[in-house]
Amino acid sequence: MFRLQGSKVLAVDMTGDAVKAKNGSMVAYDGQMDFKKLSGGGEGLRGMVTRRLTGEQMTVMEVRGQGTCWFADRASEINLVQLRGDKLYVESSNLLATDAGLRTGTTFTGLRGASQGNGLFTTTVEGHGQAAITSDGPAVVLRVSPQYPLSVDPGAYVAHQGNLRQSFQSGVTFRTFLGEGGGEAFQIRFEGDGLVYVQPSERNTIAGDV
Repeated sequence: MFRLQGSKVLAVDMTGDAVKAKNGSMVAYDGQMDFKKLSGGGEGLRGMVTRRLTGEQMTVMEVRGQGTCWFADRASEINLVQLRGDKLYVESSNLLATDAGLRTGTTFTGLRGASQGNGLFTTTVEGHGQAAITSDGPAVVLRVSPQYPLSVDPGAYVAHQGNLRQSFQSGVTFRTFLGEGGGEAFQIRFEGDGLVYVQPSERNTIAGDV
C-alpha cells in the first residue's frame, strides 16, 4: 500500500509483497526487508538496450519483505497514480516507485523524448496498481478532452495517461517572450481523452529551445 507522509516522502506498507523503486531512494525502513538491484529497470533486454542507446542511467531496486519502507528523491514532491489496466507514460527521472506487479517498459516517442536530453524514448508503466512519480514543485493534473487539446512546454512535462495522441509543434514559450530563447521554441501537443501531469518548474531541455 502506497501512502504519502507529507508531500515529499512515500511510505510503502508491505506484507511479503514487493515494490520496485529508484535505486538510492530509500531513506528508512522497519521490519524485515530484502533488497535486489534490477538491471534495465526490470524491463528485459529491449529496455536495457534502449537505455544504453539513449544514455539514460535508470537503476531500479526491488524491495520485498514485511514492514514499511520510506522513499524520497532530493526533496521532490511525490504524486500517487492509480492504474487500472491502463498505461502511464513518464519521464524516467520522474519515476520513483511502482507496485512490483506493474510492468515497466520503454517506448519510442520521437523528438518529445529529448526534453531531458535522454533521447527519443520514455518509460511506460502498465497494469493494475500504484505508481509514485516525482515533480519539481506540486504537480498539476490537466484534463485533455476531444474538444480541448492541450499544449505543454517540454520542460514542464512529467507524465501522461489515457487515450492521448501526442505531437511536437513549433510555438512560443515564456522564455521566448523574456528574450531567453536561443532559437525556435517547441511544445508538446496532446489530443484525445486523458490526463497530463505538469510541474511548476521547467527543467533544462533540448527540445524546448532548438
